[in-house]
Amino acid sequence: MSVLLCAPQVTPSLLMAVGSAVLGSLQFGYNTGVINAPQRVYNFVSSTWLWRFSEPISHPALTALWSLTVAIFPVGGMIGSFSVGLFVNRFGRKNSMLGANVLAVLSAALMGLSQLASSFEMLIVGRFVVGVFCGLCTGFVPMYVEEISPTTLRGALGTLHQLGVVIGILLAQILGLEWLLGSLSLWPVLLSFTVLPALLQCVLLPFCPESPRYLLINCSQESEAHEVLVKLRGTENVAEDMQEMREESHRMQQETSVSILELLRTPAYKQPLMVAVMLQLSQQLSGINAVFYYSTGIFEKAGVSQPVYATIGTGVVNTAFTVVSLFVVERVGRRPLHLIGLMGMAVLGGTAAALGCVNCKVHCVSALVCLCSQEQLAWMSYVSIAAIFSFVAFFEIGPGPIPWFIVAELFSQGPRPAAVAVAGFSNWSANFLVGICFQYIEQLCGPFVFIIFTVLLLAFFIFTYFKVPETKGRTFEEISAGFKRAGAGGADKYSASEEFNTLRGDDPDL
Repeated sequence: MSVLLCAPQVTPSLLMAVGSAVLGSLQFGYNTGVINAPQRVYNFVSSTWLWRFSEPISHPALTALWSLTVAIFPVGGMIGSFSVGLFVNRFGRKNSMLGANVLAVLSAALMGLSQLASSFEMLIVGRFVVGVFCGLCTGFVPMYVEEISPTTLRGALGTLHQLGVVIGILLAQILGLEWLLGSLSLWPVLLSFTVLPALLQCVLLPFCPESPRYLLINCSQESEAHEVLVKLRGTENVAEDMQEMREESHRMQQETSVSILELLRTPAYKQPLMVAVMLQLSQQLSGINAVFYYSTGIFEKAGVSQPVYATIGTGVVNTAFTVVSLFVVERVGRRPLHLIGLMGMAVLGGTAAALGCVNCKVHCVSALVCLCSQEQLAWMSYVSIAAIFSFVAFFEIGPGPIPWFIVAELFSQGPRPAAVAVAGFSNWSANFLVGICFQYIEQLCGPFVFIIFTVLLLAFFIFTYFKVPETKGRTFEEISAGFKRAGAGGADKYSASEEFNTLRGDDPDL
């Protein structure tokens, strides 16, 4: 981290802006991890049902309500992410982030008061509202961070979005300990804790600058954009950045604004949009959210004596390897890290699946971690912990952080909001499918469930190898120009890696 902080282009104003924005990323992570231990919600739903109807709730109904509580969050996320373009061009990047916190406060009130009101409906609606908020954040934050960052640090600073997410998950896991806020009486406070980072962001964002690209390109406020750039870069020498934005603004004036429908219909955007969507799907369909949502239950069935602390260990590994990615992304590049992460997860999942199917003599919940009873194979609990830790580590090397910020790199200013909305919608849709289907697929497939994810990971590896370009060190216009040149020669035959080899020129590091 000291290397990043000592870079001459990293100014206090830039750090303040990025840090304030990433509070929205922390919200996303927190609300993903806070629901991990289901027992609190089970007891709340059971007691409320008994109080209302004077009879115990059936197990299928309890499972359905629990699955709905988990899955309604990504449903809200789908709606929020698809709405990003409605706000960022009307109100700006900063003001959009600021206004979205109204949803965070509303959701905190609904979830925090649900037990007092004896209403699990309030809990479900609160999870939906905070999902909409987090969906907006997953569009607003990477876009804002990418647009204010210097080209040479765009990847490193873009990784901070994922770092905020994993810190949020870790915070939720720690605060969820029974002796903190995870008790049967304090869990509503745990859920409503999301109001604190929302209020902190409301205090900090007014002191942060608007995106200079938005000011110049969308609002034609050149002097304001110059002033913001000087503040962000800490130098008066911003002529190169200004010239790049002027050229992009000139090209946009010759084009009509790009809506989501136009983005989907325009052949020139076909390749970058396909890359953006596939990268988002590679993140969610890797199986990682099965770990995030159900890790406590997985560890319990693996015979781990303190599953909550093992889950916290997962959060620590999650955070540590996101920091590793932060250090190396501008050295190694986006594409190699993504490939390493995908293959590592695929190999680990496939190997563990094979071992599990050979050695298990009892029911297995996951092919990733051979979930045997502790009495039969006590040492397998340690294998389970090591397997999940390694799986998470490979995820955070590439598939975790890279899909979020590379989407903003693949598109110029005009189609960027629509592209971020479509990519985010794809991410949240896959998130929803994993969240609501994993328990049922696991019951159906038993030890083979993670083989499905392994096959998907291999498919995403092949796609990334042949189609995903390296964007390290390239300006937004250089990147989009590569796709446009390819589109002119036939988009269906386009090889991103070949085109970008041409664009890189003589620089061996690119």
